[in-house]
Amino acid sequence: MSVGTAFFARESQLNSKLAWGEWAGYYAAALYSDFHDIEYNAIREAAAVIDVTPLYKYVVSGPDAGRLLDRIVTRDVSKLAVDQVCYTPWCDEEGKVVDDGTVTRLSDDAYRVTAADPCYRWFRLNATGLDVDIQDVSDSTAGLALQGKLSREVLEAATGIGWGDLRYFRRRVSEIAGVQVDVTRTGYTGDRGYELWMPWDGALRVWDRIFEVGQDYGLHPAGIRALDVARVEAGLILIEVEYTSSRHATAPEQHYSPYEIGLGRLVELDKQAEFVGKRALRAEVASGGPARRLVGVELDWSGIEAMYAKHGLAPAVSATVHRDPVPAYREGRRVGRVTSICWGPTIKKMVGFASIDRALSQVGTRVSVEWTVEGERGKVGASVVPTPFLDLERKRT
Repeated sequence: MSVGTAFFARESQLNSKLAWGEWAGYYAAALYSDFHDIEYNAIREAAAVIDVTPLYKYVVSGPDAGRLLDRIVTRDVSKLAVDQVCYTPWCDEEGKVVDDGTVTRLSDDAYRVTAADPCYRWFRLNATGLDVDIQDVSDSTAGLALQGKLSREVLEAATGIGWGDLRYFRRRVSEIAGVQVDVTRTGYTGDRGYELWMPWDGALRVWDRIFEVGQDYGLHPAGIRALDVARVEAGLILIEVEYTSSRHATAPEQHYSPYEIGLGRLVELDKQAEFVGKRALRAEVASGGPARRLVGVELDWSGIEAMYAKHGLAPAVSATVHRDPVPAYREGRRVGRVTSICWGPTIKKMVGFASIDRALSQVGTRVSVEWTVEGERGKVGASVVPTPFLDLERKRT
């Protein structure tokens, strides 16, 4: 049975369509407006808030906190400065991804980890012999993503201080409406943005203050549908869509290494710590890398139009992200699968992620993607393109 987050009292008033989904046991608004494009446009042209409370959150502290995280994640946590954030995957012993999330260094011996799946037991199992404390603060810490072109202006109005000097993937503690708020310069939209972490019992005061000042900047609440479109444009992957956690995989092809899902750049094989899966990943690299790679693809709009025209229809593609995988082909042979297909409102293109044969992963390679109109399956041409599909300079400034 789902329950409301710390912001539910306000969200339920705004969600007049009663469009709710479920996220980690919590009610999550699919959308608040008549259509999610209003919320998407708020992210790209004004500012939006997204309830990210359902993320799992852990505080790892103690003399060996850094050693534990270096034992688990593929990034070198010893390089992380206080008030710095990093994005990283973590793997099982076979080098297959368990989850991905962020690690924020709160102090010399304390870190906060966010994750999509529950990972407390995994952290505890790997803490053998270490002087470390692991606290699951998921149900006591609320999270609100303040994202968009004008997100900085909203945050400055809410806190009364400037934020132009907070660099990308950095952290600062502040106060909103008398509530201490831990602010990180992070997000899942590919736009300028911040993520605000706060005590559960102060969440509504923070929400109210942000909306009080936000009305001058076109602030909107945004649901999962708008967030989904924004993250695809930004080239950001989603667990259980672009890859399956190794904890949930039931077939060999559902196990993915970081190199297979575009996260190879986050594997630091030269770090001193022997992290879980390091030997398997080193062997994978030594063998030439995995046989499949995750790439971006752009579908030919002319091909989509032609499939609709065959049935006497104008093209009527969904404005939401199509997450279910469809086959990818090359010269009649199935060469992989395509996920998270969507129309990018800003880039004006139909794009998606393709997990395909390594030999076909070069930019410019032509493939085709299964497309269905009126129950008839066909193929639409597509090209491998660089990701992110949308790379806004302001997300880093």
